[in-house]
Formats: sequence, C-alpha cells, structure tokens
Amino acid sequence: MTYKEVLEKYPDEHEQRYEDKFKYRSPRGESYNDLKVRLEPVIMELERQQNILVICHQAVLRVLLAYFLDSPSDELPYMRVPLHTVYKLTPIAFGCRAEKIAIDVDAVDTHVPHPSRATKGDDSPLSQSLGT
Repeated sequence: MTYKEVLEKYPDEHEQRYEDKFKYRSPRGESYNDLKVRLEPVIMELERQQNILVICHQAVLRVLLAYFLDSPSDELPYMRVPLHTVYKLTPIAFGCRAEKIAIDVDAVDTHVPHPSRATKGDDSPLSQSLGT
C-alpha cells in the first residue's frame, strides 16, 4: 500500500509509525529495532571479511549504513537510500568512507523525511556524508 492508503485505511497505525518509526512494528512485521537486533550477527561477520558484496532491501541497507557510518538509531529510518544504488564502504581510521553509485534505472522515490525535517529538507549528518 502507499503511505496515503495506509493513512486512509489505518490512521492509528500511521500515527504510531509517525511517532516512532525506529520502534514501530507493523502488524505481523518487524521494527527497525527488531531488524537491527536480527542483523547483529551478520554485521559482526561482515567486519571480519574483506571485499564483500551485499544485495539487500532498503531497510537492511539502512541498518548496515547506520552501523558502519556510526549514525544514531533515531536517524536510521529516515536515511535517504535510493533504489538502484550501490554503496561502497571503505574502512578508514575511525569509521568508513561511503561512496554512492547510482544505477540508471527509473524508480520511485520512497524516502520519507524525519518529521522534524519534513519542511526543512534532510540535513542530517548522514545525508551530508553520503552527498544526498
């Protein structure tokens, strides 16, 4: 469903998600917090490897980027992660350098800004580090 359809059909769910997108768990779904916990063993294994390619959904990519770029959990659900984009993370002294490579494929923009930035534009440190 589109965000508009959710708002029309399930206004209470929409409001709960709007209030705390990181902890909100949709019916029969998982929250970003749940996903973060589920990915912890994967992240620990990724840290021990070299030259890895991960193909995943946007929510998983948000969790991975937030971890490796040391972003706060409350920013994680609002990270701009465009479809059809490759992210290259390179370890540096204190963290990772992120490079974004867009693949030329038409896709919808599914980004929803943080409620406090909805009218101001997304100026989070993470968005700035990724050049969005």
